[in-house]
Amino acid sequence: MRLIVMGQQAFGKDVLEKLLDAGTDEVVAVYCEPDREGKPVDPIKEFALEKGLPVHQPAHFKDQSTIDELASFNADLMVMAFVNVFVPEAARDTPVQGSICFHPSLLPLHRGPSAVNWPIIMGRDKSGYSWFYPTDGLDEGDVLLQWECDLGPDDTVIDLYFKKIYPSAVASVLEVCDLFRSGNPPHIVQDESQATYERRCTKKHARIDWYKPVGQVYNLIRGTNPAPGAWTMHNDAELNVYDCAPVSGDGIAGRVMAISDEGVTVQSVGGRILMKRVKPQGGAKQAASEWAAEAGLAVGDSLG
Repeated sequence: MRLIVMGQQAFGKDVLEKLLDAGTDEVVAVYCEPDREGKPVDPIKEFALEKGLPVHQPAHFKDQSTIDELASFNADLMVMAFVNVFVPEAARDTPVQGSICFHPSLLPLHRGPSAVNWPIIMGRDKSGYSWFYPTDGLDEGDVLLQWECDLGPDDTVIDLYFKKIYPSAVASVLEVCDLFRSGNPPHIVQDESQATYERRCTKKHARIDWYKPVGQVYNLIRGTNPAPGAWTMHNDAELNVYDCAPVSGDGIAGRVMAISDEGVTVQSVGGRILMKRVKPQGGAKQAASEWAAEAGLAVGDSLG
């Protein structure tokens, strides 16, 4: 098959590399976002140019000339791997068999741009990814295939995405192409009664409320680790919280209950959070015990 690969960053680059290494299909063009001033060259663009592939970087697909250029490659399928630019139907349907898109959740759950963060924040025990047929709706098209994995009680974004979803998803692009090559790829309709949509997880959502149950606080911290980074306040300055662990104990929410070489223990509702690694405002990540010493933190102080 003749393929167009549309994507960005490391995931897009690794999907492209997987397809080229397999050698089963011909990649006729690569599409990625426009270059950004002061930012490094996108890895997928750099890799595609190294391989002598034509690279196109339209800011949008509103112009007919852009769609005509896409059509000129006479592709059989467009593989959309990590795409932020909206691609309208006229562009998606240009290849003979249309387009297929990757999403890092078990659709219809967690539609939206932060599909790795929210299942952790919500305390789910399963996650995975989907390849689906994109429509003008957000992550609403029929599903081609899905892969499910356990979401452990201590998993962070790094654990879920980079250690579980990422390697399997890159490898699965070959199965995706095989399903289209068979001539009868599956179309599994999403169950709208089960659909959830969450907005982008931002700093606003990542603020720690020590008056929440300790399980919710812990899930928020690991579900925003490493980005956007959970945070609290100390002496009118922000403090990001990364590696941590829930521990037992009672007390007043937000109160520092212990300081040791292990870290700083802060009270929540029904338990405590042992902060192991933090980042003070304007500083770098460091052991929580080091920060406590530098900040003059004492047992009985309050955060938040």
